Amino acid sequence: MARYMEALTVERGGFRIKVPESWWEFDVRPESRDDSIRRMVNERLRERPELSQYRDLYTAFLQKAAADAWKSGALYCGCMAESFGGDTPITGSVTVSLVGGRTQQGEPLSTDPAAIASGLAVKEAKRAGDAWRKVTTVEIPGVGPAARTYGIEDIAVPGDALKRTIRAVLMQTFIPVPGQEGKVALVAGSSQVLDLADSFFDIFDAITSTFRFTG
Repeated sequence: MARYMEALTVERGGFRIKVPESWWEFDVRPESRDDSIRRMVNERLRERPELSQYRDLYTAFLQKAAADAWKSGALYCGCMAESFGGDTPITGSVTVSLVGGRTQQGEPLSTDPAAIASGLAVKEAKRAGDAWRKVTTVEIPGVGPAARTYGIEDIAVPGDALKRTIRAVLMQTFIPVPGQEGKVALVAGSSQVLDLADSFFDIFDAITSTFRFTG
């Protein structure tokens, strides 16, 4: 999957981040996202007609990613949907959300990376094929330390009455927001292509390392 890609800088209110130039960014608002995604897919496939057979797959993947991003409070959502010669495209996404929490007494939760990491659960795989999660802290250049989880996780399907889950490659990095008690920028990367987990961990780490606060 590895190949050189130009970087595109995305800037929003309060932060910027770089993603590969070939990634798709889209509107996540419920009232406009479906039409926006359909137009975007049609435009991309006019440029790459050899991918037309994947139109429905691209559209469904992007619509689901947009819906999930909106429910998580995402400020940015970008996805990749690329064909590398296999039977199906390789897909993945990165979202940036501003999140926060309070204790039962109403006090803002600590945003100290070590404190966040200590409250995140490690999950060990008991046998091959099981879900797993590691917890660590990382240094974001120009920003500072941040707590991180990464692994193969079973993610609950939002709003699903049957409480079904989807197994995915997942990396989440919790970056403290300067001057805002209890608030962190959550940079989350995910993909359902489990066989490429190590490659996606590298991609998500590289993208997250470009995160910067602005203003």
